Amino acid sequence: MLNPFIRIEGYIMLDRKSSSVSPATSSYLPSMISSPVRVGLVFFCTACAQHRGTVLISQQCNVAGSCTDQFGRVSALKSLAEESDWPSYGRTLYGDRHSPLRQIDTSNVSKLEIAWRFHTGEGAPAFSTRAPTALEVTPLVFRGAMYLSTPLGRVFALDPVTGTQRWVYDPQIDRTTQFGDFANRGVALWADSTVVNGSRCSLRVFVATIDTRLTALDAATGTPCTEFGARGTVNLRDGLRNPPAFASEYEVTSPPIIVDGVVMVGSGVADNNRIDAASGEVRGYDARTGALRWTFDPVPQSSADPAWGTWIGPNAHRTGAANSWTVFAADPGRKTVYIATGSPSVDYFGGERKGRNEYGNSVVAIQAGTGRVLWHFQTVRHDLWDYDNASPPALVTLNVGGRPVDAVLQGTKTGQLFVLDRETGKPIFPVTEGAVPASDVPGEEAWPTQILSSGLPSLSPQTLTRDHVWGPTAADRDACLRRFDEIRHDGTFTPPSVRGSLIIPSNVGGAHWGGVAFDPANEVVVVPTNRIAAVITLIPRAEFEATRGHETVGERIGTEYAMMHGTPFVLKRDLYLGPSNAPCTPPPFGALVAVSLRTRQIVWSVPLGTSENLDRIGIHVPPDIPGAINLGGPITTAGGLVFIGAALDRYFRAYDLKTGRELWKVALPAGGKATPMTYLGADGRQYVVIAAGGDGKAWGWSDEVIAFALPRPAR
Repeated sequence: MLNPFIRIEGYIMLDRKSSSVSPATSSYLPSMISSPVRVGLVFFCTACAQHRGTVLISQQCNVAGSCTDQFGRVSALKSLAEESDWPSYGRTLYGDRHSPLRQIDTSNVSKLEIAWRFHTGEGAPAFSTRAPTALEVTPLVFRGAMYLSTPLGRVFALDPVTGTQRWVYDPQIDRTTQFGDFANRGVALWADSTVVNGSRCSLRVFVATIDTRLTALDAATGTPCTEFGARGTVNLRDGLRNPPAFASEYEVTSPPIIVDGVVMVGSGVADNNRIDAASGEVRGYDARTGALRWTFDPVPQSSADPAWGTWIGPNAHRTGAANSWTVFAADPGRKTVYIATGSPSVDYFGGERKGRNEYGNSVVAIQAGTGRVLWHFQTVRHDLWDYDNASPPALVTLNVGGRPVDAVLQGTKTGQLFVLDRETGKPIFPVTEGAVPASDVPGEEAWPTQILSSGLPSLSPQTLTRDHVWGPTAADRDACLRRFDEIRHDGTFTPPSVRGSLIIPSNVGGAHWGGVAFDPANEVVVVPTNRIAAVITLIPRAEFEATRGHETVGERIGTEYAMMHGTPFVLKRDLYLGPSNAPCTPPPFGALVAVSLRTRQIVWSVPLGTSENLDRIGIHVPPDIPGAINLGGPITTAGGLVFIGAALDRYFRAYDLKTGRELWKVALPAGGKATPMTYLGADGRQYVVIAAGGDGKAWGWSDEVIAFALPRPAR
């Protein structure tokens, strides 16, 4: 799926503006780190001073939290840099998004102030695009530098303390292409253990651009590492089983990941265009040379593959998509990457791909060096609801029955949180699979069972009864009730229909691409969720053409029409809204949920966002209605905090990790439709950073990355 946004009739995008960076500097050292770590800092710095000459890195370092020696063992030694930096999208390759920093905590978070602001400049006429862009990046900080990417694939290196630009790389993408999800969520870092530390390209920045080029840059200068691919770049469209039919059918929005000397990357595929859409292979390339090492196709192409028989029909193995467009996680010790795949094409009709469609809608563990599938776990059988696994997997360690168990967490759009054994893929908590409604659409064969419970409480509502239909006014509720009586709703996993089917959770979740954050001290998972419904209608093609209907481009929230070529139907998808554009589902429309993996209970659930400012985008609800549609991720810190933007009301918030109480919020120039990050600057201050980019539509638009910190102490 290409990521959702809202289209409201009559809404006009604000003019984009750009300005220079506003730096702030400071130089004090806090007493925020325990004594053993301070001793480690002294030792670390002393060691650096003793080896100012040529130093060869003797370990295979993944930059994001651990190294392996020549025997493949994970090093137990961790430098202070690993504690204070944020060198990977999820802070570490494991993707748990937890920072051990505690300078900012529950007692002082309300004092946060802006430390610096950085503008990418992409609001200038020279960077104009035909489709709206979304600055959704999570910056990385490593070895005293910040690295971030923009929707146009430009990569910046900044000073993390001041926000001052050090260099910029511009891949010069074609800005006239109307990509459905015009975003780039970040870069990846890799230290090459075979070259002299500090030499050219010894530390590489990898960026995968929206137009599907994978480029390796020298972290020191921002220039391409020319020994990688063709002058620093690999074209990700080369060798696809199903080539894209048009430029915007195939894109990349998530950062790659590097393990065992292999850089791995997924893709985004435009939804609902054709049954044989661009194929969703995951590829692994040599991180030094760019040579293709392996390919994993989630639509099996060999009859020897155990999943081959779960794709039935003459066109089944021509199916496209089932791609992994979200962020990967990796266990460097196991040399394994964990990917989350989405729905096969097309999303809402599977008559040409009967069967369970295994590898689609799955968590898949892949050996990084070879591409061999170690195991897979399917979260949705024969997807007919666009229930991609959009949330990135997170790798954590739990105490189960008195022993540590390495696990994989996977939040889903169905509102479930799966906890899988990292070695085997088997659920750690018992799942419940049961019968679900059959399809009444000619040619469709919905799978008769689905997983109805992951063994944990549902993160969002699983059904909607007539008594719970909502509206902000009596007229709205009456309109919602009339539509409820017209459409099909037989509970969870009601299949699409010609009359229209109520789908809850909707295609934006449940859990969504914002993912999860983990608190290791208490084994608590924090998940942002949406609590709204959609209506899916399959229109017979002849009927659609007789009414001279028109396909829409890129609509994911609001009303979308898609042609679904190769099927007898045209898709109509819209949110279940009333005349005021308010949801017909009861508030809160979005929530932040904390789940204890020790007690297997919800610790707290609080509304995420408010109805503030929604009038200006055409959603008319009273000002006191809690919760908002949200897209973006959380992080947790040892200071007892959860930070998240995400909500339509365009605030950045901090919550108490124990109670869910909101402790701080600040208005952003546009929605923080991104995952924040935090790090310790060279000046001793802890910074929290978020891209306040919006999406050019309902979340607004900005080109700003904003850093927050506590006030400097008085001299």
